[in-house]
Amino acid sequence: MSYLHLSFYSAFTLSCLGLAFHRTHFISALLCLESMTLSMYIALSSWSIENQTPFFTLVPIFMLTFSACEAGAGLAMLVASTRTHGSDHLQNLSLLQC
Repeated sequence: MSYLHLSFYSAFTLSCLGLAFHRTHFISALLCLESMTLSMYIALSSWSIENQTPFFTLVPIFMLTFSACEAGAGLAMLVASTRTHGSDHLQNLSLLQC
């Protein structure tokens, strides 16, 4: 395993651990999700360059498109939950309090 692959795996693992252990604010969960998608995007880009396959060059672009849509939806949910609940703490969000 090269240092490049090790850095992608460690970035993805650290963002998963950040999502699992630092669940106090909604914005921190969104940042961890964005770092996960960013590490997957960079890994897919380097994988398509290493294999030199023309078909897999479009996969990172689709991944980047879906991650931008995910970021927009996450920020919209952040704004909506902040307006209704008053803060972005994940402890305040509950399905039973609709």
